[in-house]
Parts: sequence; structure tokens; C-alpha cells
Amino acid sequence: MKVAPLPARSAEEQGRLDAALIELFERQVAFNQTLGLKITSVAPGDVRASFDMRPELVGHQSYGRLHGGVISAVLDTMAGLALMVAIGQRFESENTLQVIHRFIKMGTIDLRVDYLRPGLGHQFLVSAEVTRLGGRVGSTQMRLHSDQGALIATGAAAYIVS
Repeated sequence: MKVAPLPARSAEEQGRLDAALIELFERQVAFNQTLGLKITSVAPGDVRASFDMRPELVGHQSYGRLHGGVISAVLDTMAGLALMVAIGQRFESENTLQVIHRFIKMGTIDLRVDYLRPGLGHQFLVSAEVTRLGGRVGSTQMRLHSDQGALIATGAAAYIVS
């Protein structure tokens, strides 16, 4: 017996989901507001954001470098967003509320950050991609660049997704 595939999410509903993800990450998570994250893409396989250097994010006053904790937090946050986008793509027949509800149990279970260069710049660009999305665990890779194109840090993380 064949089961007919469920219809894909409409373009209008996909737009609502994309907007809901951006709203969640830019405005509803207070810590992300502190980081100043501005989501620039929530397309599957192309999840990106930027943020500006501000005095609150400096970790070394003498040199004006980005704090290592900020770097780690931004990479972790973007990996979570990349997983949310991938989950939304996997469950393409669900509406925005159904997909958002799937994120309730999501959480970081492992995070590795490689700090490659000092965090110097006026603006920073961060991207994340899903390397594997299983039924219970999702894996990601992330990158943080300066506005001059320097690769500042990379990360890899695993998340419980169900």
C-alpha cells in the first residue's frame, strides 16, 4: 500500500515560517538582541547573519577584540537556526506553528569552537550549515568572518532535536 506524499508548504506559508524564524532570533530571544544579530538569510543550506562590533562585545579592552564568549555564542545561535531551517524543510507539509513547536525540545549537546584569529573588525558575518539531521541529533558546522573577509573562528556542534 502506497501512502501519498503530503502536499508541500505553500510559498505564502514558507514566507510566514521564514519571517517567524527571523522574528524569533532577532527580537524574541533577548540574548540575541544583546549580540545584535541581524539575520540575512534563512534559505536551506544558506543560513547567515551579521552583527556590528560594539563596546559591550569587546573582550580585550587594550586591543578592542571581540570577546571569545561572544564568538562562541554567535556560532551556537546560528547553528541552532540552521537546524531549525533544516527541520522546517524536512517537515515541508507542516504549517508555521507546527514547525515552530518542534523546536521546543531542541538544545546544544556538544559545541567545539576553534579560534583562528583575533576578532577585529567593524562588522562580523556568521554562517552555519547542517551536516547531518537525524531523528534525535543534528550536527552543524559554523564560520565567523570579519568584514575584511578574515576567517576568525569555526565551530562544530551537535544538538538534540527531538
